[in-house]
Amino acid sequence: QVQLVESGEHLVQAGGSLRLSCTASGSIFSINFMGWYRQAPGKQRELVAGVTSDAFTNYADSVKGRFTISRDNAKNTVFLQMNSLKPEDTAVYYCAADVQTTVTTTLTYWGQGTQVTVSS
Repeated sequence: QVQLVESGEHLVQAGGSLRLSCTASGSIFSINFMGWYRQAPGKQRELVAGVTSDAFTNYADSVKGRFTISRDNAKNTVFLQMNSLKPEDTAVYYCAADVQTTVTTTLTYWGQGTQVTVSS
């Protein structure tokens, strides 16, 4: 079994910065893709940023230049540095990871979600 544990809830003013972290633990052979998604009230969950095991990254257009995703492979941890936050960044943020648990099995696991609130 694999668990993803995210950092706690965050409240910040517009223009401020936050750093989210998410650590995977359990029966992990390797981790391929790790990413951050978010879901605002009344909206669909969307990919915010992702990073592969080879450190290739991709970002949603709405966060390019403001957010930076990184990972520590030795600690199975992914980070999301969020700068110049806007009220529209308010959402529940979820981390996700494509975890290879055996030679032939790769599954996607999700964190429990962490609330990020940006006040204007």
